[in-house]
Amino acid sequence: MSSNPPPRRSPLPPEACNLARAFDVLGDRWTLLVLRSALYGVRRFDDFAAELGAPRTVLADRLKRLTAAGLLARRDYREPGRRARPEYWLTPKGAELRLPFVALTQWSDLWLGDGRPPPVAMRSRTTGEAPRVALVDGSGREIAASGQKLTLSARASVVAPASSDQTSAPAAHAARKIAANGIQVPSALRNIA
Repeated sequence: MSSNPPPRRSPLPPEACNLARAFDVLGDRWTLLVLRSALYGVRRFDDFAAELGAPRTVLADRLKRLTAAGLLARRDYREPGRRARPEYWLTPKGAELRLPFVALTQWSDLWLGDGRPPPVAMRSRTTGEAPRVALVDGSGREIAASGQKLTLSARASVVAPASSDQTSAPAAHAARKIAANGIQVPSALRNIA
């Protein structure tokens, strides 16, 4: 048993955290399901609606939000004899979500699968092997997800002053909040708190 008390706060306030910002964009069930379908290749409104069962107004809202966030791009298509209709394609920014979605799939297969084989099997087209998402260090060495302690620290470049004589208001606020929450502030940040 550790003699260290548990942390009372996160190392970074939510307003300064990129993970929290991602939750702002991705954070509801319908948005995640739309992205899941898009990652499987679904592009048309009616196909999203049929697959997900989302109310049309909700689906239209999520597609609009994801397009505004740069995760989807809207393109028109026209079938012969019909009016032009939109398709929603993943942008490179949206396609980058494949890794965290595969990680969530891997986690849910393990913890929510009730011991059954996964409903979808992924294989590398090159090797035929099943991919596995892992935490690796900068040298490519895997870090065990359980039992491994990682050191977290706010990066000086994230909250550093814009110039030597002026500190940006959000950066200074984040540094002050970190310090006020009883979190050890790296020395590089103390001068702006």
